[in-house]
Amino acid sequence: MLDPTITTARLTIRLATHADVPAIVRYFTDNRAFLEPWEPRRAERFYTAGFWEEQVRRSREEAEADRSLRQFVFANDAPGQVIGTVNFTEFGRGIFQACYLGYGLSAAREGEGYMREALRAAVAHAFGPLRMHRIMANYLPHNRRSGNVLKALGFQVEGYARDYLRINDRWEDHVLTSLTNPDWVDEEA
Repeated sequence: MLDPTITTARLTIRLATHADVPAIVRYFTDNRAFLEPWEPRRAERFYTAGFWEEQVRRSREEAEADRSLRQFVFANDAPGQVIGTVNFTEFGRGIFQACYLGYGLSAAREGEGYMREALRAAVAHAFGPLRMHRIMANYLPHNRRSGNVLKALGFQVEGYARDYLRINDRWEDHVLTSLTNPDWVDEEA
């Protein structure tokens, strides 16, 4: 596995280690009400160290197996504090070379350009070392912040899916977007 750590002027985006588990639990606990309208309903176990110990192990295994890259965002001014997530999941290889993008940010860091900075660097990593041709990201129609971030990064709206995902215990419509890599080269050809 290539080193998936990504750094920017203000951020470090990386796989979690077991030492990060308390910070991960704190991030999700502190932002529970803020993130709830945008995410699936979470069981109480989701907010425990035991759950995240297992997730850290599983995320590393999935990254090593080239199935996903689930990373946490750390601000360089507070290196031990999780301020967000960037996840590339459901890797499709072969003739597809694509994945899905999901992300989240702490309420305390919203409006400062952190998500745009993190995603710009993460997309470059997905198109570079991960060799993706296509990244798909979907958002709730009323989540204007998410739509604006994707638009600023060049994601194109491809459609609208009714009752697409079960978010916070309700089937929700989503705007479907994608970004393709115009410089993708088949290294196996």
